[in-house]
Amino acid sequence: MHGVDLPQWLAEMTSALDDKMGLELLEVSAERTVGRIPVEGNTQVIGLLHGGASGVLTETLGSMAAQAHAREHGGIAVGLNLEVTHHRAVRNGHVTGTATALHLGRTICTHLVEIVDDEGERVATGRLTCLVRPRPSKTASA
Repeated sequence: MHGVDLPQWLAEMTSALDDKMGLELLEVSAERTVGRIPVEGNTQVIGLLHGGASGVLTETLGSMAAQAHAREHGGIAVGLNLEVTHHRAVRNGHVTGTATALHLGRTICTHLVEIVDDEGERVATGRLTCLVRPRPSKTASA
């Protein structure tokens, strides 16, 4: 799932869905996070990249970027709003998403995610807003 030279804390951030989708993270920071998935295995019934796959890629990349920001302040990030617009169909190869910070605040983070095919053509554009919360304590009261 993870490329080289990524933050150590990503080892804690495993997701069965990301593994099933074949996600490869290429770069992770609060300002910019990049990852890709294969089209094969992530298609709908007529062989096109599933719109839900674009949604998952948007949510994952935006969330990882928001986590990077929240961790800098001792917090965690949780998704609040997800929007995806689909621009063109893709049948093969990979799609690559790049999450770019639009707002990095104390309580809200918003990232724009552009998804392109292997030729660099835009497939979808998404936006994820996350809520930044204090990190929960490791001990829970009964």
